[in-house]
Amino acid sequence: MAVAVGGVGALLALADSGSPLRGPFALFFLFAAPASAIAAVLRGLDPFGRVLTSVAGAVVVDMLVAQGMLAVHRWSVDGGIITVAVISGLIALSVFIRHMPGRTTADKVV
Repeated sequence: MAVAVGGVGALLALADSGSPLRGPFALFFLFAAPASAIAAVLRGLDPFGRVLTSVAGAVVVDMLVAQGMLAVHRWSVDGGIITVAVISGLIALSVFIRHMPGRTTADKVV
């Protein structure tokens, strides 16, 4: 359900919809996407530490994206949502690549 709410929020923001749900759903996406990706990377922590670290990481990702866009004078809502989505996707992709079956290890010599 959270993925659906986040996806709808991103789509409403990118479509520049006039819906009253656009703001809360887009804000949910901006925090939930990086937080869930970071939580997937931190599987070794206890649940409380994992939640706390992933939420703090999500805030850091959002603030760094905003600061970077403001620094280069390219601030836009669409650009921010797309950038956060790409960064979250890359973080999540690192988890999937690490756990791919058949992946070679560094200690094998061919």
